[in-house]
Amino acid sequence: MPLYVLDTDCISLLRDNHPEVSRRVRALPRSDCAITVITVEEQLNGWYTFLRKASHPEHGERAYRQLGEAVLYLARLPILPFTLPAIARFEALKKQKLNVRANDLRITAIAREVGAVVVTRNVRDFGRVPGLGVEDWTQPAAAP
Repeated sequence: MPLYVLDTDCISLLRDNHPEVSRRVRALPRSDCAITVITVEEQLNGWYTFLRKASHPEHGERAYRQLGEAVLYLARLPILPFTLPAIARFEALKKQKLNVRANDLRITAIAREVGAVVVTRNVRDFGRVPGLGVEDWTQPAAAP
């Protein structure tokens, strides 16, 4: 069974209990799903940004609470690092001018280094990367 790397949007859907994404993740052994450190960065940056913009104590309290919850939630899955080989792969992918956002290319590079399939709603962009396995778990799985 392949390793599935959940991209940042997919993690947000999972946290929000998207029915199909949640079902698919629950159906796999925990060791078959992972996230990248890029997803951790994107998730935490979102709460840091919210925190910096908080103009009321209630907003700051919410941002700190959500930041703490995000750390605990993200730590439940294996976190794949952005290694030197993945960085080199990222640089090579950038040179191909695939019209894919930099962080998506970073996630792609990490996934390719470990032979994983990327799980995302953004099939259009990730699908531009030759040889990358991509699946959209927001759609019901096709019957065998």
